[in-house]
Amino acid sequence: MEELSGSNQYLTFRLGEEVFALEIGKVREVLDFSTVTKVPRTPPFMRGVINLRGGVVPVIDMNIKFGMPETEKTVNTCIIIVEITVDDEQTVVGALADSVEEVLDLEEEQIEAAPRIGTRLNTEFIKGMGKHGERFIIILDIDRVFSAEELALIGQHGETADLTI
Repeated sequence: MEELSGSNQYLTFRLGEEVFALEIGKVREVLDFSTVTKVPRTPPFMRGVINLRGGVVPVIDMNIKFGMPETEKTVNTCIIIVEITVDDEQTVVGALADSVEEVLDLEEEQIEAAPRIGTRLNTEFIKGMGKHGERFIIILDIDRVFSAEELALIGQHGETADLTI
């Protein structure tokens, strides 16, 4: 097994009361929550699309994706632009979050394996649990948050939205 050394940087963000983290290498940029164009007949977690420098980027409400109430628009609400790889395909997606907190360095010894919570709950999208002070941070494997089918569906709507802009 390959030895991981040094620290890893993560962007932390809030969904409700919970703090989540993404590997900084997956994050392209963080945008203020602006106008999102709704696309008909999309999954509930897809809030719509935004125009990012001429490209159509689907915006996913991470709260809805994780079974929580829809993200409310506040002064802190933001869209984290992430690059996802599924089946060797790269897709750019906007992840809607309640707020972004900070970039953290977490050493390997500060990260524990994702909890095993029986067989009925899918936790494969959780890379691990980071310990920072007295709190836990849920480290997401953003490539596993969405299934290939969901990304194909999102991609289709991004293309159809492209025709209407």
